[in-house]
Amino acid sequence: MEMGFRFWVLGFCFWVCFFFSCSGSVNSNGEEGDGFLSGTVSIDGKSAIGGIDEDFICATLDWWPPEKCDYGTCSWGQASLLNLDLGSNILLNAIKEFKPLKLRLGGTLQDKLIYDTEDHKQPCISFKRDTKELFGFTQGCLPLDRWDKLNDFFKKGGAKIIFGLNALNGRKFASNGSAVGAWNYMNAESFVRYTVKKNYIIHGWEFGNELCGSGVGTRISAEQYASDTIVFQKMVQSIYNGVQTKPLTIAPGGFFDENWFKEFVDKTTPTLDAVTHHIYNLGAGVDKHLVERILNPSYLNGMVETFYKLHEVLRNSRSSAKAWVGEAGGAYSSGHNLVSNAFVSSFWYLDQLGMAATFDTKTYCRQTLIGGNYGLLNTTTFEPNPDYYSALLWHRLMGRNVLSTRFNGTKKIRAYAHCSKQSKGITLLLLNLDGNTTVHTELAFNRTSGLHYKHRSYKNKQKVVRTSRPYGREGEAFREEYHITAKDGNLHSQTVLLNGKILSVNSSGNIPSLQPKQVNSSEPITVAPFSIVFVHIPNIVLPACSNVWN
Repeated sequence: MEMGFRFWVLGFCFWVCFFFSCSGSVNSNGEEGDGFLSGTVSIDGKSAIGGIDEDFICATLDWWPPEKCDYGTCSWGQASLLNLDLGSNILLNAIKEFKPLKLRLGGTLQDKLIYDTEDHKQPCISFKRDTKELFGFTQGCLPLDRWDKLNDFFKKGGAKIIFGLNALNGRKFASNGSAVGAWNYMNAESFVRYTVKKNYIIHGWEFGNELCGSGVGTRISAEQYASDTIVFQKMVQSIYNGVQTKPLTIAPGGFFDENWFKEFVDKTTPTLDAVTHHIYNLGAGVDKHLVERILNPSYLNGMVETFYKLHEVLRNSRSSAKAWVGEAGGAYSSGHNLVSNAFVSSFWYLDQLGMAATFDTKTYCRQTLIGGNYGLLNTTTFEPNPDYYSALLWHRLMGRNVLSTRFNGTKKIRAYAHCSKQSKGITLLLLNLDGNTTVHTELAFNRTSGLHYKHRSYKNKQKVVRTSRPYGREGEAFREEYHITAKDGNLHSQTVLLNGKILSVNSSGNIPSLQPKQVNSSEPITVAPFSIVFVHIPNIVLPACSNVWN
């Protein structure tokens, strides 16, 4: 209940900050766009305002075949789980680097996928393009030998697998387009039993994809979905009876609709492990205003309401489920080439990670690891796109405890801070959405007793201590900085620089080392135009972080 209260306060403070511009005042050293200004990051380190999973970063693999096209562009290639090249060294190494990476296997066609188990008496045929069919494709089938190969590959990569089961099996379609009737779980049960028999480790089983709320293609009522989710969980628990490693049970995997989610959570099993929602808040991949939205702080703030309301739905229910983002690609319908797979996308992606974590989201699954125009990896070459390196740096640097953070000086700087994953210190993330202004940043730490007191003293100028030179246990203090920029300053570049050096895999397919530069803590943090900076400060130990490593 204490954490829930903190989040009530947090949600309120976010609304105050974002919509009454408490972070938008410009420092007297400069004005936005004039080339230079100074600002202050204020961090409340008394206690954590939220927590994320150790393996918060997650990516998806989908079922779309090469024939999946959007607006005349066919961007999926051989990225389907049914035909992905599992012999690629780059792909394997890209997964290995996370130690571990959560992988969510699913997507639209999971609800048309049959598993070639003993109960399936028909030929196992792949998806075929048919515009008259739901989702534009016929029913597809997963051969068990392919499932075996996938599991061998995931084991080599050390991945943690979340598998999305077909939730439409056995249903009929009403005249209004909704799916009605109870779920037929026989094929799913047979598939899960086969998986357990083969000793494949599944981190979580997820029930359905984008069938909640208004749905995509079709929908299921919250009451029916809640009932079927109870059946789904009982099925999984029965199969895993006596098995030492138990999987998570997860649902519903779709777009947030407050009324639908509230009814679903209230009526389904209270022991569901995670409630997943999807995010494509930038619009269609064909939209010409994607970059404009990514660089607009007010537009980015639009997602606060969704995170806050989902948190409130769970907080006010009897459910023990945690919030996950089960799929997020920014721009729907496969994204946009040279936008959602280019440098500019990292501003949206990292801001999403920071915002989601602030609202106690435990896991965030990016659409996709590979496939479409929003993959972390290039669909053809498997080379990492800029967002891959952003995800890897987050995973390595940002610890589980989330700190209340705001930036004073310009709305164009987005700031997030966590207890560090590498020390008892903190890691700060700064995003500069301004292409013309360099921002020199100082740190300020709250001396007050916490979020509630901070809000209460808002009109009385909260007391802070400005810190330009924190001293550590070993004398002179240094911090580690990771500056991420686009090649030639081009927002549409798919080549990214870390501290001025191009990042690329070598001839053996190895992911490059991500090395920081050391900076004396007496210097301000400099955030260049259109740049991203991770700052690891090991010598600042805040109360919220002091027990993390104990």
